Amino acid sequence: MLSDRTSCEVQSEHATARKLIPFVFLALCTVASGCSKEQAAPAPRPAVPVIVSSVVQKSMPIEVVAVGNVEAYSTVAIKSQVSGQLLDVHFTEGDFVRKGQLLLTLDQRPYEAALAQAKAALARDKALAVNNRLQAQRYVKLLAEGIMPASQVETLTSAADSSDAVVNSDEAVIKTAELNLEYSTIYSPIDGRTGALMLKPGNLVKVADVPIVIINQVNPIFVNFAVPQQFWPDIKKYMAQGKLHVKATVPRDTGAAEDGTISFVDNAVDPTTGTIHLRATFTNSENRLWPGLFVNIILTLSEQRDAIIVPAQAIVEGEKGPFVYIVKSDKRVEPRTVVTDRTVDGETVIEKGLQPGETVVTDGQTRLQPNARVEVKGSSEATTAEPPAQQ
Repeated sequence: MLSDRTSCEVQSEHATARKLIPFVFLALCTVASGCSKEQAAPAPRPAVPVIVSSVVQKSMPIEVVAVGNVEAYSTVAIKSQVSGQLLDVHFTEGDFVRKGQLLLTLDQRPYEAALAQAKAALARDKALAVNNRLQAQRYVKLLAEGIMPASQVETLTSAADSSDAVVNSDEAVIKTAELNLEYSTIYSPIDGRTGALMLKPGNLVKVADVPIVIINQVNPIFVNFAVPQQFWPDIKKYMAQGKLHVKATVPRDTGAAEDGTISFVDNAVDPTTGTIHLRATFTNSENRLWPGLFVNIILTLSEQRDAIIVPAQAIVEGEKGPFVYIVKSDKRVEPRTVVTDRTVDGETVIEKGLQPGETVVTDGQTRLQPNARVEVKGSSEATTAEPPAQQ
């Protein structure tokens, strides 16, 4: 009886255990599911390191950008005014020469001989003229005494006048011979840089033939450029107030820009291009501008006061236009669409979208998304606000 009860109890316990198995399994699954959920919970995103800059307000120049072509201030093609053999060249090709400096010497012997001949003819004709005049004066006295007929006196007087005219002609011939002799030595008419020598010593030079050498005056120097016609009202307005300043930069030249001023504005708009031709003058003291060179031109018209400025690298181009990332007080970022005007020396003028004092991201935007947390690693110093005006 005892063993039978024990067997029944065992069977009852087994049945109870079998009923509890689903509940235990469900509980285990619930616990396991909870653990799984806890393990799958995402870790908070780390802060993105960025560099920031403040939005500032200051004056910005209103500029027009164009491409210019450098032109020599003056160009002289040296040609000979007399014929002769080129004997000597007194400069090296590419040299800088001064006004009045001896450049070329032609064979002077033919012109020296012509001058000597003209002087001899003048001396001869002067002596003849003096004799004819004295003879005419004697015959005038004889005419007064009634000894000499008037017709003969008139003939002698006419001969004396003719001799005087021959003397004057001889003097003109001497001046021509002296000029020809002077032209056989050629001097520089301007300060400038010499080009290639077209004729070498020993060649025969002809009058007004091909240039022997070309000299370009490069100090000062001109730069020609054109701007769209819509800038004409501003150009006219600001030129009336004073000189307009221009900067010229040579491509791939790391030096500072050359400063110049507008010296000429064409009197008509080019109807084919709708542009106005302008010319600026530069001192070019370091000879960085060279005739024929293309340069980048920045024409400053005026200044825009109290412009909203950010570094150009803060601007990001998006599908809906340019925007910037604003860093809020909780160190999270917010994208904000902006309207840009122009960029000058790495600084962009903002028409709409920003206020002075706000902070924008200038580096690290590619890793950002809206409401991302950031860690400021540095501050860009590309923009600086103007100091407050003294009262």
